[in-house]
Amino acid sequence: MAKQMTQASLFCGAGGLDIGFERVGFKTIWANDFNSDACETFRRWSASEVVCGDIGTISEHTIPDTDIILGGFPCQGFSLSGPRKLDDSRNSLYKHYVRIVKAKRPLAFVGENVKGLLTMAGGEVMDAIVQEFSGCGYDVYFRLLNAKHYAVPEDRERVIIVGFRKDLGVEHFNFPAPRKTIVTLKEALEHVPDPAADDVCMAPFSSRYMSRNRKRGWDQVSYTIPAMAKQVTLWPGSPDMIKVDKDIWRFGEGLTRRLSWQEAAAIQTFPADISFSGNLTSMYKQIGNAVPSNLAEQVAIQVRKTLDEVI
Repeated sequence: MAKQMTQASLFCGAGGLDIGFERVGFKTIWANDFNSDACETFRRWSASEVVCGDIGTISEHTIPDTDIILGGFPCQGFSLSGPRKLDDSRNSLYKHYVRIVKAKRPLAFVGENVKGLLTMAGGEVMDAIVQEFSGCGYDVYFRLLNAKHYAVPEDRERVIIVGFRKDLGVEHFNFPAPRKTIVTLKEALEHVPDPAADDVCMAPFSSRYMSRNRKRGWDQVSYTIPAMAKQVTLWPGSPDMIKVDKDIWRFGEGLTRRLSWQEAAAIQTFPADISFSGNLTSMYKQIGNAVPSNLAEQVAIQVRKTLDEVI
């Protein structure tokens, strides 16, 4: 393998994206997030400098030069599950990513966002993002990937955006090829211990929660792990849910519970020994907001391969 490359991370969260890239030989040297618990979690596994605060107030001149920049800019304003508004302030945070990439001129950058980004305003938001990165000197490639095709036991569709500095002459980027087999919930959770009572969200189940099926079986992959504790899907050992009427479901007979935070972390392919900061609600939030480490690793392999060919 060629020399170790460095990376900086914007909107780092708990670090699933960074963990995947570090497995391939990158080293994180700087990271940022607005959430203090996410920053503390990041410090627990990484020796990088972690700056906690609004990226909009951080000068690009304080960020070290680096080979690659990673960014999971907030996605709530683009999500298909919420009201998608062009003027949502969270949608403009990619502009800070563009600002920093333009100033630091890394060899490459990687961004991640939800599927809804592709159809926001009829595709105009995605076009604007590509044009802005292109305008500051990058060849940009993007694709919708489902994490279940990359050794992640979860249905999780995300847009992966990869850019290479134009002077490198990268004319094509090969996104990782999907695997033919899946990792099941049984495989993912077989070594996760039974949870203690305070490891599982015990909040009442809302009408929103009961509006659709929330359970996948042991031989399947999980539904998407959400960031909101109360919306976390059911442990696969729970009884099957029963449809009563349109948008109305009920639980079957037997022990029904949500996934524990440890089970949710395993499904998101975090290392088994990772330690999350904060209370239970915060831990679920960090896990649900993260990029699955195994998906990030597969993207990192392709980015590394491309960079090794041109530098």
